[in-house]
Order: sequence, then C-alpha cells, then structure tokens
Amino acid sequence: MTLLSREVLHASLQDPVLESIGFLNEIMGRYPDALSFAPGAPHPAPYEDLDTARYLDRFTAHAAVSGLGPERAARLLYEYGPARGLINGIVADALRRDQGIDADPDALVITVGAQEAMFLVLRALIAAPEDVLAVSDPCFVGITSAASLLGAAVVPVPEDADGLDVDALAEACRAARRSGRRIRACYVAPDYANPGGTRMAAGRRPRLLELAEREDFLVLEDNAYGFTAPPGAELPALKALDGGRRVVHIGTFAKVCFPGARVGYVVADQSVRAAGGGSGAGAAAVPLAAELARLKTAVTVNTSPVCQALIAGMLLEHGGSLAELSRARSVLYRRNLAHLLRALDREGAAGLPEGVEWNRPGGGFFVRMRLPVPADARLLEASAAGYGVLWTPMAPFHPGGGGRRTLRLSCSYLEPEEIDEGVRRLGAFLREHARRPRAGAGAAAGAGGAS
Repeated sequence: MTLLSREVLHASLQDPVLESIGFLNEIMGRYPDALSFAPGAPHPAPYEDLDTARYLDRFTAHAAVSGLGPERAARLLYEYGPARGLINGIVADALRRDQGIDADPDALVITVGAQEAMFLVLRALIAAPEDVLAVSDPCFVGITSAASLLGAAVVPVPEDADGLDVDALAEACRAARRSGRRIRACYVAPDYANPGGTRMAAGRRPRLLELAEREDFLVLEDNAYGFTAPPGAELPALKALDGGRRVVHIGTFAKVCFPGARVGYVVADQSVRAAGGGSGAGAAAVPLAAELARLKTAVTVNTSPVCQALIAGMLLEHGGSLAELSRARSVLYRRNLAHLLRALDREGAAGLPEGVEWNRPGGGFFVRMRLPVPADARLLEASAAGYGVLWTPMAPFHPGGGGRRTLRLSCSYLEPEEIDEGVRRLGAFLREHARRPRAGAGAAAGAGGAS
C-alpha cells in the first residue's frame, strides 16, 4: 500500500486554520445534541417551501422571450454553458437597482459560491513571490485558506470599532516596499464582517479607496452580510463609491436565496491590456472578469446552469431585486441578533466572571465575546461535554496571532428559544470555567492585550 507523508504534500495541508476547522466539525459531530452557536449557516426557514420547479420555469420563460425561444432556453439547463455565467445580466440589473453598483454584465463572473470567486481573484492578482495580500485582522478564514492554497503571503492589518485601520494599512504598504514586496490587494468585509460583526464607518470607506489609488492596490470587497442592515442604516458598498475601479466586489446568494445552490458572483471591471497589445489609447483591453473566466475553465469549468437558473428565477419573481428577495430574511436575522444580545444582557445582569464582555453589532450573524481565559479547543471540549453548548474559538480568524481569549457566537441558525437556552448554558459554563486566574497562578491576567 502506498503511504504518503504529509511533509511531501502541499504546505497548505498543514495550515493550522484547516486543522481548527476540522476539529470544530469533529466536535459538532461528537455532540450532536449540543446547542450550537458555532455554524454561520443561514436559517433553514426561508427555504423550507422553495418551489424549485417554478423558479426554473420562471427563468426559462424569461430566456425564451429574451430571444432564445423555448427550445434553446430549455437546453440552457442541460449544457455546460459559458464559464462567465448565464445570468450575468439579471445579477447586474439587481446590483444596479439595489446597491448603485453600475457594472456591465461582461464585468461579472458567476461563480461556485463566493469561495471560488476569492480563489480566482487571488490566482489572477498574486502573480509573483513579492506580491502580498493584506487582510483585515480578524478576517474570514476562507480568504486566508485560499491564499494558503496558492502560497500567497498574507499581511494582517488590525481593525477597530470602525473597521479596517486605514492608517495601519498605509504603514503596511510602506513596510512592504521597504522589504522589496508590494501589497497587491486588500481583503475587507465592510458590512458586519465574519467573524467579529465589525462595520466599516461611512467616513472610512472613501479613505480606503483613496489609499488604494495612491498605493496602487485593489480592494477585494466581500459583501455577504450587508443585506442585514436595519432599514435606514444602509451604507454604500465600496464598489458603489468606486470611481477609479479599484474595487473587486464579491457576493454570494447563499444567505439571500439558499446555500445549497452554491452560486456567487464577482464584479471585476478593471481593464486588462492584452499581452503585446501596446499601451496607447487604442490598445486592446478586456475586463478583469474575462481573465477570471479563463481561469475558471481550469477549476470548475462553469457554474451549474440549473443552480444559476434557480437563483435567477428567484430574483425575477421578486422584481429582479436582491433587496426585495432578502427583505424577510433580513428581518429574521435582525430578530435573532437582537434576541441573542438581550439574552446575553440578562445573563450578564445575573452575574458573569470579571472580564467577560461582548460587542453589539447592528447586523450580521455574529457576536464576539472576550474571556479572561484562553478560548481554545480544551475549553470548547469542556463546554460541549459538560454544558451542551458550542461556540467557535476566534484564534484561527486572526492571521496576526491574536484572538486567543475570544470566541464567536453565531445566532443565524437558531430559534429564539434555542438562543435563550444556549445562553443560559453558556452563562453557567462561564461562571465555572472563565474565572480570571489569581495573581501568580501562571496565567496572564485580563482579557485586554491577549484578545
């Protein structure tokens, strides 16, 4: 029998982030009856009664009257289809109507979820060993895992209550230049980011775009949770402010439609001059999206036409509007978030150990909690085994090495009564296991610098 050593396989297989995700999946499997604040999955209620046949018929009828005719429109569902996608025009119209993102359909690629979009964009942009990806710290593990798979260097940039620290990013650009490298792209999730729920302040958004122009990098904007903003509190997407075409906008339909479709998209309208095409005004150029579509032919070839048709049919049934489609879902997630915060407040009023504190995001799926003790695998095992409640350690989300005393609570998948019971169990667990060590007990005191 052939036996391979992991040391001779790609280094990404030894990435601690992958190990931590595997451990989390394992512990969820070992404690199936535990109440889980761990997964950031969408709530199942909105798609329990989905009529998939109706949505497919809605799309094929639209395609037929758009010039294809009934026979060719029906065949779209059964053939490979173009790598760039079948529903680009419908998605582009929705982005223009709802978010003020004015992009030509040819500047979009429909992807197998947002994860493929991230992978393709990094593969295109990180072209040399000196090219570096900057990421917010903490950040979504999907982008750092994709960078790891590609062997791309990552520079963490801290965030505060107003989002990514633009001044720190400017210093990171200068530091990279001094070392002979360059920051080629910067990943941010400006609206209620996974994992910490942070939202980038309105005044900070144009500053980030100005820095991108000045330092010549692209901003990779992940827009998974913006739809959960309370009415009247919406902020413009970075792409809507993007006069210089510095933003590559990445989105997913997992939260606003249903995750099993595995459909996402990327808006990449930056111009790419064809090789040997010269540099004059008349030089041939294509949108970056066309290059991403070429890369996609070597990865997934195309996104499932059936899944694309389902998403398009749902959009068409809601007037072609992402906002209309996501309205009821947004209400559900805001309800759950408010319920989680109230339950935590009640538990706090009943008394929690000194140093236990949490943030209060206005939207999204996640609340971040700091502890006076390490929130590690051993503590999670004790929480699951003894108290029947699960959560996610935050350290894997911190490429800069922080987050050791921080955990993430996700409220998206639970019902209100489950949230209440889960927080009650969590409170009982914290009172027993999260007490600050006495001075001289060999552990660092306080949650401040070790968060």
